[in-house]
Amino acid sequence: MLVELARVSKRFGDRIAVDRLDLAVEAGGCFGLLGPNGAGKTTTLRMIYGVSRPTAGTVRVFGLDVTRSPRAVRARLGVTLQESVLIDAISPVDNLRVFGRYHRLREPELGRRIEELLDFLELRSHAHVPVKALSGGFRRRLAVALSLMSRPELLVLDEPTTGLDPAVRLALWSRVRALEARGTTVLLTTHYMDEAERLCDRVAIIAGGRIVADGAPAALIRAHLAAEAVELDCTPEEEARLRDGLRPRARLRVGGRTILYVDDAAALVADLHRRDPRGHHPLVVRPTNLEDVFLMLTGTSLEGTP
Repeated sequence: MLVELARVSKRFGDRIAVDRLDLAVEAGGCFGLLGPNGAGKTTTLRMIYGVSRPTAGTVRVFGLDVTRSPRAVRARLGVTLQESVLIDAISPVDNLRVFGRYHRLREPELGRRIEELLDFLELRSHAHVPVKALSGGFRRRLAVALSLMSRPELLVLDEPTTGLDPAVRLALWSRVRALEARGTTVLLTTHYMDEAERLCDRVAIIAGGRIVADGAPAALIRAHLAAEAVELDCTPEEEARLRDGLRPRARLRVGGRTILYVDDAAALVADLHRRDPRGHHPLVVRPTNLEDVFLMLTGTSLEGTP
């Protein structure tokens, strides 16, 4: 295993951020760590890359105990944090040069690596513009480039696309896939379930500092919910009348919308149309996705039905 956490806990005073967590990440591919705010995702990552010590348990990366060998571990991984580590007053090229020297790269290797990363992250058009003048998308791509300077075996991405527009998100996704193809293992956290579903070979969902589900996205969807979801806008009372006797496998109430999870959406929709022939409650039928599973396992408003 590339990353192994055994019975790991982390306390901050009386608060337990991570609670006896077991986690194993194999080399290769992309692994996603998912959970609501405060679930313990970032704390777990910080213990993996060695800037926070576990209160209890063992964290091993590359077979090394991170607590005992933090420098040896950090030399072989790259990290893109949520917060900026960029030097705003200088250009992307100069940021890369500073970071490369931090990793003890010297010319001509340093120059070659900078050129490679400018092309790989598509930064060349703004290579000599001060970072403070760059858009959020360029800044995020530069942050990823910095974390790749040392050709890491493991790349840790902490919410890499938060706040970015769809085009930039897609561009970064393509770079992550390219890194996987080159043999880099990617460990990421994200609040975008579509991002996790598209990028990750495997995910672990954390709630309350503990893993509540672990597996391939498609397998988790099959294991926890029916194949299809039917969404409709209605009051709780209207919903009760409409679904009486329909017996969906599970239901989710979000605001004024109800989502019913069923194996055969066509039959349920036909029944709903018979009960509401004038179409007062427009329907949306879609496949069940990872976000539905996430809400079921971490939320409080999803209810299984007998």
